[in-house]
Amino acid sequence: MKNLLRVDELFEVRYGINLELVHLEQCDNEDRDAIFFVSRTEKNNGVSAIVRRLEEIEPNPSHTISVAGSGSVMSSFYQRLPYYSGRDLYVLIPKKEFSAIEMLFYAYCLQLNKYKYNYGRQANKTIKDLLIPEKMPENLNIIKSKVFNVIAQVSKFEL
Repeated sequence: MKNLLRVDELFEVRYGINLELVHLEQCDNEDRDAIFFVSRTEKNNGVSAIVRRLEEIEPNPSHTISVAGSGSVMSSFYQRLPYYSGRDLYVLIPKKEFSAIEMLFYAYCLQLNKYKYNYGRQANKTIKDLLIPEKMPENLNIIKSKVFNVIAQVSKFEL
């Protein structure tokens, strides 16, 4: 399989901000200081709450992939906006320019590795070593149409 690369060859792998939701003030998305709080859930694009941004804490960058290292292990989502994160969440920052569709493709590829982490095994030290395709295949028209539907759904969650 010569077209596979390690995750850390395509992405910078960082540990997320590691905030606790209980210590943050929840708000609605109309609040001008609102920001998504992404946790290890496998639902709602990983977003478990909308919280008020704190001046002293810089959020995870936009256009990244969030990956749960424990809990719902390997739940991976494209985050197009800056966000706060809970514990055991990794942030993958692209080392080269990827489109939103490519980022969604890579999030899907990462989720396909979920089976490696059953029986309580965590994906902490091994995320960077997972093998993923070097690039998105050109002939994925079926996936592309599904990806466009996902992007349309995610776009509804504007802040």
